[in-house]
Amino acid sequence: MLLTLAKIVNFEEPFLLAVYASSREDEMRLVPWNDEQKRAFLEMQLLAQHQYYFSRYPAASYEIINLAQQPIGRLYVDRSGETIKILDITILPEYRSKGAGGKIVAEIMREGEQTNKPVEIYVENFNHSAKFFARLGFEPVAEEGFHVLWQWKPTAKTETTTKTETTAKKAMINA
Repeated sequence: MLLTLAKIVNFEEPFLLAVYASSREDEMRLVPWNDEQKRAFLEMQLLAQHQYYFSRYPAASYEIINLAQQPIGRLYVDRSGETIKILDITILPEYRSKGAGGKIVAEIMREGEQTNKPVEIYVENFNHSAKFFARLGFEPVAEEGFHVLWQWKPTAKTETTTKTETTAKKAMINA
């Protein structure tokens, strides 16, 4: 699986709206809006999300996930503090559960091992990806409204290689 990351240069790119919309599909099925209203809402929400991330995490990396040069998702990560914060990882539905997310998160976990930084992500308490992060060894450490902070901590240096390799293999198998 040839996964690459590419820096986002145009945040108005239609692909980013498609990825964001895919993360809100269940919610959009419940509202009585037409397609035009849904699109306007999603555009507004994506803009607000980007403004929040850029103001709160100006040093973060904002990247498109590519599989064999085909864009399949987005990854936003802030490495500037004492933890590595996965701000967002979203894979298009047709590429989910095929190993891409697991491979990317396993690589971020390896980075956490190398820098001795915990890896964190907020997940909505109704989001199915909580099971994915639990399988990778993340644990819930805090709850804020309907968001749960999941954290993975690096192991002691003597166990680093074995534990990280095992977790990476699990991620590739179970993703």
